[in-house]
Amino acid sequence: MQEYNLYEYAVIRVVPRVEREEFLNIGVVLYCAKKKYLQAKFIVDEDKLAMFFAGLDIEDLKKHLYVFDCICRGENCNSPIAKLDLPSRFRWLTATRSTILQCSKVHPGYCLEPDITIEKIIDEMVL
Repeated sequence: MQEYNLYEYAVIRVVPRVEREEFLNIGVVLYCAKKKYLQAKFIVDEDKLAMFFAGLDIEDLKKHLYVFDCICRGENCNSPIAKLDLPSRFRWLTATRSTILQCSKVHPGYCLEPDITIEKIIDEMVL
């Protein structure tokens, strides 16, 4: 019988004008310590973003997402954060900040397979 694993996740949001506190969910970052799993998944719907946030620089957003993803995977992207261990990278990525790319509060849960769970969360919270 498979064992359930504790995971934590946060929804990734685009917040183009922080002072207005308006955002659109575009992704999820999920961490499961027992499975040594840390992954982010994004859905960048350019038409939807342009409709909600006229003037948003999509290419700049994609650069931010690229670095976020590199840090998540621990790849060299000229960031010392990418060299940290999985829990430290997850905590850094989900820390509260006032930038164009923000995360929700971290939420816990139990899952069998993190890959399936991240897809379910994307379906519920982003699509």
